[in-house]
Order: sequence, then C-alpha cells, then structure tokens
Amino acid sequence: MTLIYKNQILLYSFIFLIGLISSYSLPPYNLFYLNFFSYPALLWILLKFSKYKLKSFNIGWMFGFSYFISNLYWITNSLTFEDAFKPLIPFALFLIPLFLGLFYGLSTLTFSFLNPKKNFLSILILVTSLSIFEYIRSFIFGGFPWNLISFSFVKHLEFIQLLSITGTYAFNSIIVLLFLLPTILFFNYKKNLKISIFLLSLLLFFTNYFIGYLNLKNYELTENKDLGFNIKIISPNVNINRYFINENPRKLISELIDIADPNPQNETLFILPEGILSNIYFEDLKKFKNLFLNSFSKKHKIILGMNIYENKKIYNSLLVLDNELNILGRYNKNKLVPFGEFLPFEKTLGNLGFKKITQGYQSFSADKERDSIQLNNYKFIPLICYEVIYSGKINKNKKNYDFILNISEDGWFGDSIGPYQHFSHSIFRSIEEGKPLIRSSNNGISAFINPKGQVVDKNLTTDKGFIEITSLKKSNKTIFSSHGNKIFFYFLSFYISLIFFFKTRGN
Repeated sequence: MTLIYKNQILLYSFIFLIGLISSYSLPPYNLFYLNFFSYPALLWILLKFSKYKLKSFNIGWMFGFSYFISNLYWITNSLTFEDAFKPLIPFALFLIPLFLGLFYGLSTLTFSFLNPKKNFLSILILVTSLSIFEYIRSFIFGGFPWNLISFSFVKHLEFIQLLSITGTYAFNSIIVLLFLLPTILFFNYKKNLKISIFLLSLLLFFTNYFIGYLNLKNYELTENKDLGFNIKIISPNVNINRYFINENPRKLISELIDIADPNPQNETLFILPEGILSNIYFEDLKKFKNLFLNSFSKKHKIILGMNIYENKKIYNSLLVLDNELNILGRYNKNKLVPFGEFLPFEKTLGNLGFKKITQGYQSFSADKERDSIQLNNYKFIPLICYEVIYSGKINKNKKNYDFILNISEDGWFGDSIGPYQHFSHSIFRSIEEGKPLIRSSNNGISAFINPKGQVVDKNLTTDKGFIEITSLKKSNKTIFSSHGNKIFFYFLSFYISLIFFFKTRGN
C-alpha cells in the first residue's frame, strides 16, 4: 500500500479499481460481498489523505466515476436509434458518471473536514456523509436514485424485509455501515473490543435475517383472495426499432391481440406496456376500433400506455379502456426523463438543432396529479417507467390502495444490464409499500411481485407472452408507507448525535 500512496497514477488506478469492483455487487451480478473489500479500502485511503481536502474530494470522485461508468454504460444505447444522436455517445458515456461521481466526491470532502482518525468515529462520519449526498442525488435536479449500494442485496429477500420499516435511504445507510465495519479490525483497538464488535455485528446481521425469514414464512400462510376476474400482464417483446419506421399500427395491434389471447367469456383486465403504440396518438387509435370490438368483449378492460395530444401538449399516459375504446381511467406521467421525453432549456437547445430522443420534436408535458384508479373493487397506483425508482414518492395522497401498477418500455436499454437494474426497484417498492406490484414491460422484465418482494411470476426481456393473475393475498400498510422518508431523517439525526457524542468524549 505504501507504493500506492506515493505514486499518484497507482493511487487513482487503485481507487478506480475498487469503484469498479463495487459496481459488480449490483444487479444482475449481485456479488454484495465485494463491498466488504472496496468500502474499507476506500475508507483506509481517505484516512491516509484526509488532511488534503482536494485529494479527498478527488478520491471520492474517482471512486464514484468508476462505480457509475461501469453500471450505467447502457444509457448510451438510447442514442443509437437516430444518427443525429450518435456523436453524443462519448459525452453521455463519460459526463453522466462524472456528474454522479461528484456526490461521492462531496461526501469524501465533507468527511475530510471533520478531522477523522483511525477509529469508529471515522466510520460514522463516512456513513453519514455518504447517506446525505446519496439522498441529495436522489432528488436534486429531478433526481436519479439509481444504483444505490443497497440494491446489492436485492436477491436476499430475508435481509431486505427491513425496507418495510426503514425505506431505501435509511436502509442504504445501514448497508454502508455494514460494509465499513471490517475496517475496525485494522484500528488500534484492544483485541477483545474488536472481537466484541465483530460478534455484535454478526448477531445483528443474523437477527435481521431470521426476522425476515419468519416474515416471509408467515406471509406464505396468508390466504389468497379470489379477484373475481383475471389479470393478464402482456409482455409483447416488440423491437423498439419498429417505432421509427412508420409501420402500419394495424399489424402491431393484431400482434398484441394474438399475444393477449382474449376469451370473451372470462372477465379479464389486459395490461400492456408503456407507449406500446407510440407512433400514433390515442385519437388515431379510434380508427382501429373494429379490431378491438371484434377481439374483446364487454367483460374485458384494457390498460395500455399511449401518447395523448391535448391542448397543444403531449402526455405520456396510462389509459384504462373498454372494448369500445372509451376511457375509464387515465393517468399522465409526472416524472419525465430529461432528454428522453423532454429537452431541458428547449428554446435554446432547440434552436441549436437538438431534440428529445423519443420520436417527434415537441417535448412531453408533465402532470402533477397521481391518484389511485379504481377497477371493480380494487384500487391501484399507476406508475410509468422510471417513476418506480423514487422511494417514498409512490403514494402522494397517502390513501389506501390494493396494488402498484408499473408499465414500462425498456427497449432503450438495449441488450444490457439496464432492465435488471430497473426491475430491482420494483422489488424494493413492493416491500416498502407492503403492496403487490404488477409490471408490464416491453423489451424488459414483466412480473407479478408480492408485498414481500417475492417474484411470483415473470417474463424475461427476451420472452413474449403473458402472465395471468387470478388472486391476491391481503396486504397491509407498512411503517414506511405511513411515514415515508421522515424515517431517513430519524436515522440521520441518530448518526449525527453519535458523531457529536464521540467527538465530545474525544474517543
């Protein structure tokens, strides 16, 4: 390590390496144990250079840049569909990770200002600063809470049942603390104290695991309640390139009907993905009304994502329709994707020849309302695409509902790790909210997830077909669904209080 400390090239190469290693703890790899090396290594390097503020910032920035460039490279795939965007690929590949890495840099800079020593206090300081700036990253400039390190545990459902109490951001702080604890073994503490801390950490880890295990087992004993109708989650796997060639919508609608395989005698709700007919507006869909009348009966309802042109505005909408294409329910997307669905500083950038990545030149408009939609005796919260990634922002009105419905188009990710990362948020939201989550995705993972985050059934990115649901288990509100991200601030207050306590004791 001495050689690494003295050589700047070796130092930043090593930091780049440990950031890269951490990225492999995320979906779809889920090698969470790698962080027991990378995070202590980061802390140890920071302790060595903490008196140098700029270097402390650069260490965190390099770690964050490496972490994000290796797990967000798929963003550039969205720039490959039109030639005009291809020159921007190198900028997107490097500038986005550089920007997101700033939050790690600000975390380590804050860490250096608090004069950390080689003791437990340094762990608390780094946990607190990382927790604060990861939270800020999740909301500033619209926010992008993608790939928090806590998602490395998404495959370990027993452990993440804690989300129903803590939510993602408080849970993320616990995970960072867990990964940093091995550093204590290298501090100048008495052997008995090190052993005690190690055993206490193991006890808490396995206690949480055991409680989560019992939680899942108890849920298995819960009775299924018949819906009184069927739900079909449609996974079309329509190549996104077809939207750019002005294909006749009739052909695509016929394909979707074939996949849905409607039975006129069964009362059924068909759920289709976001923007599945994105090359036409809803007003144009009425030209194909006979296709729906001939294929669906009065016992059928259809949910699909469509673009609506209204009052000179375009909305990315989720519609509930009957077989005559009457609108029974509607939700307009609240959180739009920058550059994907709207062009920031549109007047200025538009004059320079820029446009949004999706079809057309005019930006989508965002709505502010998100109310539950009722179907029969059930209410659901509608979410479109990456709206599912915002912890604590699902149920704006805090009213009770029965399930979460997320429709998405993941074709923009290409054949990459992106759809798996996107899907992991659905598991976290179901546990946090204590509600089943139904997800219909084109070129992504369609699934039915129960309130404990267990995937009851799914279609992978390459699958074409449907998932059928006939019953739901009873679900209850969770502590997090009632209190939201206030819980994160309770944790933050606790960490800060501990820091002041140890600071005043001088130990």
